[in-house]
Amino acid sequence: MAYSVPDLPYAYDALEPHIDEATMRVHHDKHHQAYVDKANAALEGTEYDGKPIEEVIANLGSLPSDKQTAVRNNGGGHLNHSLFWESMKPGGGGEPTGPLAEAITAAFGSFDDFKAKVKETGVAQFGSGWAWLVHDGSGLAVVGTANQDNPIADGQTPLVGVDVWEHAYYLKYQNKRPDYIDAWFNTVNWDKVSERYSAVA
Repeated sequence: MAYSVPDLPYAYDALEPHIDEATMRVHHDKHHQAYVDKANAALEGTEYDGKPIEEVIANLGSLPSDKQTAVRNNGGGHLNHSLFWESMKPGGGGEPTGPLAEAITAAFGSFDDFKAKVKETGVAQFGSGWAWLVHDGSGLAVVGTANQDNPIADGQTPLVGVDVWEHAYYLKYQNKRPDYIDAWFNTVNWDKVSERYSAVA
């Protein structure tokens, strides 16, 4: 079955003032839709047509060579954004609790140190990309990926990622990517991130 853009789990303006309604509309309805359309077209007729996007991205090297770049970029864009919308919620932010909080403290020293590492990774990402909290098989790590690459392709499990493509923030923040990342932390749905952590820890 072809991929489709998942509905936002909240209203377009629900993340105001941190992420503005106009950005959410263009980002979700236009950018994500374009990734879905192009991923569906690239996979049509291949053995991976209709398979879960996580499985496709984990097996990029098995795709026909002339399809790999399109699927990496657009399938990755679909996967990344599907995770992104779910990773935020109105009234989000704060700090995680329970096992995830303990794991973050163990890996990074403190929650504030973790936030600083995510921000540093996102700000330092040249051009377009993402900063992720991942489980790498042995514990938590913060990694950056270029463009629409997803950590699944490197055998890691993404728990939460911040989109640092300009289309994610430019209408409101212009070139102030650090301010956008600070604001994004006020939207994080730590319940969802904890759920993902519990599934792999």
